[in-house]
Amino acid sequence: MCGIFAYLNYNVSRERRYILEVLFNGLRRLEYRGYDSSGIALDADRTAPSSSSASPSDAPYAGAPPLVFRQEGKIENLVRSVYSGQFSFDLCFCPVQPSAPECFLAQSGILAASREVDEKDVNLDAAFSVHAGIAHTRWATHGVPAPRNSHPQSSGAGDEFLVVHNGIITNYEVLKETLTRHGFTFESDTDTEVIPKLAKFVFDKSHDEEGDVTFSQVVMEVMRQLEGAYALIFKSPHYPNELIACKRGSTLILGVNELSGQQNGKQFHDVKTLTTNGKPKELFFSSDLCAIVEHTKNYLALEDNEIVHIKDGSVSILKFDPHEEKPAFVQRALSVLEMEVEQIKKGSYDHFMQKEIHEQPHSLTTTMRGRLKDGGVLLGGLKEHLKTIRRCRRVVFIGCGTSYNAALAARPFVEELTGIPVTMEVASDLLERQGPIYREDTAVFVSQSGETADTLLALDYALENGALCVGITNTVGSTLSRKTHCGVHINAGCEIGVASTKAYTSQIVAMAMMALAIGSDQISTQVRRDAIISGLSSLPRNVIEVLKLDVEMKELASSLINSESLLVFGRGYNYATALEGALKVKEVALMHSEGMLAGEMKHGPLALVDENLPIIVIATRDACFSKQQSVIQQLLSRKGRLIVMCSKGDASSVCPSGSCRVIEVPEVADCLQPVINIIPLQLLAYHLTVLRGFDVDQPRNLAKSVTTQ
Repeated sequence: MCGIFAYLNYNVSRERRYILEVLFNGLRRLEYRGYDSSGIALDADRTAPSSSSASPSDAPYAGAPPLVFRQEGKIENLVRSVYSGQFSFDLCFCPVQPSAPECFLAQSGILAASREVDEKDVNLDAAFSVHAGIAHTRWATHGVPAPRNSHPQSSGAGDEFLVVHNGIITNYEVLKETLTRHGFTFESDTDTEVIPKLAKFVFDKSHDEEGDVTFSQVVMEVMRQLEGAYALIFKSPHYPNELIACKRGSTLILGVNELSGQQNGKQFHDVKTLTTNGKPKELFFSSDLCAIVEHTKNYLALEDNEIVHIKDGSVSILKFDPHEEKPAFVQRALSVLEMEVEQIKKGSYDHFMQKEIHEQPHSLTTTMRGRLKDGGVLLGGLKEHLKTIRRCRRVVFIGCGTSYNAALAARPFVEELTGIPVTMEVASDLLERQGPIYREDTAVFVSQSGETADTLLALDYALENGALCVGITNTVGSTLSRKTHCGVHINAGCEIGVASTKAYTSQIVAMAMMALAIGSDQISTQVRRDAIISGLSSLPRNVIEVLKLDVEMKELASSLINSESLLVFGRGYNYATALEGALKVKEVALMHSEGMLAGEMKHGPLALVDENLPIIVIATRDACFSKQQSVIQQLLSRKGRLIVMCSKGDASSVCPSGSCRVIEVPEVADCLQPVINIIPLQLLAYHLTVLRGFDVDQPRNLAKSVTTQ
């Protein structure tokens, strides 16, 4: 939810058209997170037009006020507020390498060879050897989607301080009241607006009392006053060509791209060795690695309470402590991004969700790569903590949405292979009721992004209570991976579609391997473990087989397109499959759907059954197979409109009368069957969405990473 992007070029000339496209393209890479408005801020020409009402003499600083554009709706609305005239999406201008097909500007397909610009007299040909621009996509929390509520938020007339913000400031009402008493007027409904106004208040006060005050001093004093979770980038014409970023709770990434010389991939032991050499360079801030991968592989994930100050092409990192007057300078090492640009593109697919469903044979292979060895499982991230986990009193799985469902799918075999009781917690519910977490517990936190707000707050709660905390996440360098004691990266690759697909199946496999590793000291389960490991090895091949149901699922979707509701019944290993399948239909097809425990059918849901309501029953081969056969018969006797998912060859067993539609899937080890069974339901949800004419990758009201409560 919400996206931050910033770009600063140093000692290399860039035209404004290039800078704009870098900012716009960065925002496009963040679209999948969900948003309802967007905005950018960039420098004006060095000499303001004489006809402009905002001449340098009118501003409390040298130079013209920055150019700020904010718009409701899609990013292209923002583009149209910067450029006037008709857009030609077939023509492209790439100031770096116009003929290169891999050029990100060429792929964005937005800048035409020539355009006129709007009333702000934006000179696209103006060149800057140093320039700092910031951009943002906003998901409305405080205030409706509208330009006045979009970011960057301003300190007021002259835009002396501009801020883009992810997160929520919990004490903004108190700060707003205080600033109002000091004469500030608020124009938006956001919590963010207090931040730039507070920065101006601090700047004015410090400037009057002490004379000169540095940008970092202003930001540190602002941080002292803020409560809540945030990632912030500050821009100010008082400090031209400088940017400051800081974070507490929300993700923020710094990317570094030197434009000359060879990089050895291990610099940044001392920040100054990289950034004070005067070489041409580009520096990026982003709330997501996806937005910087096409620019650089060298990145740094900011830690909580770190401040990154870019000035004169030099990067300084300070550690903020509210109890200390002066911050400590810290040295950090750059990480090398292993993601490839192709992962954030649709390729030959129509939508990211479609691509990610069909990528699952590969994503499952990468999840298991190097971890299944010599008939056993090797998880380096858990190795040092396995003995502690084996001695714990219980395992507590904690997650939200799809990640919770993945943990629910894993619970039966974790209990079976380890002999340790497993309990399930929805992160928000655990926090709200302050559920008991003990020092003897192992708390396993499951999150695709590693930035889910409720899950991270539950993690803090578990850490405070002394539990061993394990992370299961897809995102290297995420807050979850940094705060937990140990964990497993699922290595599913970048997932762009809001509805999680390949991350779900990889999470189940990662937790299956975790269960195998924890239970590897038990002789009594050796045969069972060997069978599961064999099943894991053949899983990608079986996924390839089940993906062949794509056309069949499209036909099924066509028959359901006018239905208003859908029920999915599962039990045992596949109760989670029922929940997740219904969630996928609900998320993207915008169709009411419910996943239900088949054992509860006669305790209420049976009243809904008639010839019109479509019902999917998952009845693949496992210990619950005969019970599901009974469920099918009871539903058929009440004229239920049944769709039965069964193992290959079982069609006549589950539906002897031929009165229901059957989906046959490959049979694998029972505890791994949920990985196979969810894929037809993912395909069904995808095709239902396309046929109903809805946005597959950015469903209404939803965001990829839920970073606010």
